[in-house]
Amino acid sequence: MLLFQLVVILAAAKLCGHLAVRIGQPGVLGELIAGILIGPAVLNIVTPSELITVLSEIGVILLMFFAGLETDLKELNRYKYPSIMVAAFGVIFPMVAGFMIGEFAGMNTVHSLFLGLVFAATSVSISVQTFKELGEFSSKESVTVLGAAILDDIIAIVGLSILIGFMSSGDTNLWPLFGKFAVFIAFSVLAWRGLPWLMKILARLRVYEPRICAAILACFTFAFVAEELGLSAIIGSFMAGLILAKTDLQLELQQKIEPLAQALIIPVFFASIGLSMQLDGLKEHIWLVVILCVMAVFTKIIGSGIGALLTGFKPKSALIVGTAMMSRGEVALILAALGLQQALFPEVYYAPILIAIIFSTVLTPVLLKYFIHWNRKA
Repeated sequence: MLLFQLVVILAAAKLCGHLAVRIGQPGVLGELIAGILIGPAVLNIVTPSELITVLSEIGVILLMFFAGLETDLKELNRYKYPSIMVAAFGVIFPMVAGFMIGEFAGMNTVHSLFLGLVFAATSVSISVQTFKELGEFSSKESVTVLGAAILDDIIAIVGLSILIGFMSSGDTNLWPLFGKFAVFIAFSVLAWRGLPWLMKILARLRVYEPRICAAILACFTFAFVAEELGLSAIIGSFMAGLILAKTDLQLELQQKIEPLAQALIIPVFFASIGLSMQLDGLKEHIWLVVILCVMAVFTKIIGSGIGALLTGFKPKSALIVGTAMMSRGEVALILAALGLQQALFPEVYYAPILIAIIFSTVLTPVLLKYFIHWNRKA
């Protein structure tokens, strides 16, 4: 049964991806919609399972690993100030709006804060794929969004840790969390020095494709370490890609591994986001769904867009940056699931939150493509 579900996911993702491209939209949009169509929300052919969850996690880890491989560190450093400003304004606007909506809906202060926190997160994976499909991955907008999204995720994780600590014991001591961040930074610095040297040694092993195996092992090791230290696994895999980008492995990995990942594993991740769509109890809270969807779209576009404008981006470029930051994707879905588990918001609001997350995620590639083409014509 699990293999049948995997076949259905891959077939639907590729078919819908093809149809999306045929009508002039990014293929990732079709893969997202495929998950909605075959999932519990519509046809109910496939339901989320442990196998799908594991494959989707591997998919997003590999996606961000390849994003790291293709990122020019000099360009990332060049746009660090815009990234900080885009991240800051992209967190403040949805945090404030989410808190106000929560208060209006009758939630208590902690629940309202968590609502804002969920929509402050950014899933850069959707935008990364769209930038790649449109040949804009090395643009200043893409590089700025990559840096800003990583900062957004760190801010969201810190905020979640504070709320969980406060709810469970009233403790808001941040020193253990900062200690974990310091450990990850130290680990990354050591790997920056030692990993290329280690790759040369492993290349001497008499096994099939030793360098490729070692690179993938490094990717998952970084993802594991980041997750164990309370960070997102995608931050770890992105860092592994950044480190290996300065070796001669970059082209080899892109030619031998990325096509397979894009064909078989990464589509499962995009489809799994659509599978998360739930319509239970929707009628009673349709007003909240509409408000959250509007908030999810405009707070990121306006907030992150203002951050880009303040750092010298032209209006059309700032609009691209704001739109690329709009997708919440897997990061917000994970935060929402953890929030439900920790009773950080009422269960009746789970479905509206999920729908708003998925709505912003599905809309991102559509608007992003439109604004990129609009900017090219200027």
